[in-house]
Amino acid sequence: MPVPIVQIRNLTKIYIRDVIGTEFGRLKIRLKNRKVAALKSLTLDVNEGEIFGLLGPNGAGKTTVIKILMGLIFPTSGFATLMGKPLGDKSVKASIGFLPENPYFYDYLKGYEFLNYYGQLYGMGAEKRRKKIPELLELVGLTSAADLPLKGYSKGMLQRIGLAQALLNDPRIVFLDEPQSGLDPFGRKEVRDLILSLKERGATVFFSSHILSDAEAICDRVAILSKGALVNVGALDEILSARIKAYEIEAMDVPEALVGELEKISVQFVRRTKTILFVIEKEDLAEQMVKRIINSPGRLVSYTPRRETLEEYFIRNIEKQQ
Repeated sequence: MPVPIVQIRNLTKIYIRDVIGTEFGRLKIRLKNRKVAALKSLTLDVNEGEIFGLLGPNGAGKTTVIKILMGLIFPTSGFATLMGKPLGDKSVKASIGFLPENPYFYDYLKGYEFLNYYGQLYGMGAEKRRKKIPELLELVGLTSAADLPLKGYSKGMLQRIGLAQALLNDPRIVFLDEPQSGLDPFGRKEVRDLILSLKERGATVFFSSHILSDAEAICDRVAILSKGALVNVGALDEILSARIKAYEIEAMDVPEALVGELEKISVQFVRRTKTILFVIEKEDLAEQMVKRIINSPGRLVSYTPRRETLEEYFIRNIEKQQ
């Protein structure tokens, strides 16, 4: 049985912070050694070749997880492995790509110069850099901007050049911290498409996000965090298919008397140009109404169980943690 490319076991991170307050608007009070649990006994696996989304509201602990995996901070307890080896292993670091949430790039480097500089940091030879950099610029759609300084790049372009540097070393796994944060819908789509292309190239993608619609569109599996604790983890179809929220009935030419009955038991009722949409929560009632429509002069257009979206699931479960 293959070892998951990322293994996390009982990972905990506690910060010790000083808290300063005031009394009567004047007297300062310093409360020392206040413990803040950013991560609480997190355990999960990421399989090779999948797109794995780490989801949660701001402050849930997503960035803490990635920083620990990248060796930027150390856990208070618990452990993790990458590619079956302990964190910090040099051979493993050579096979990782990483893009932080708010990367800082030197403004006056041009796109090609930027990637050339990072290629040197990776220890790539000149010939390999000359071949690799144009390929990556084309992959991220920045060939035409290769000779422009980074200070003239939009945020979406900076995200894409950041992704290009994360791919210079042909990593087995790419870590992306909020890669779609602050982007407009077009920019988010560009990043989504890039992430999907990474999977096609055989890479594993581990990314954090609070943009649930994007995660739902591309993730094979997700983990949901709230206040440092794991709420759920699994494939999206497993997490969401278990809960049918309502049943949508679309029909046309339904007698008005029957329309009135359906409207009374519907949680949503929409008259369209040619059809009427009824949304009914209870399955038995929905099935009864479908039979009524079929036996009437009207015509049933569609009958669809409406499954809970990731956003609805997320809100319902995160509210329990508040």
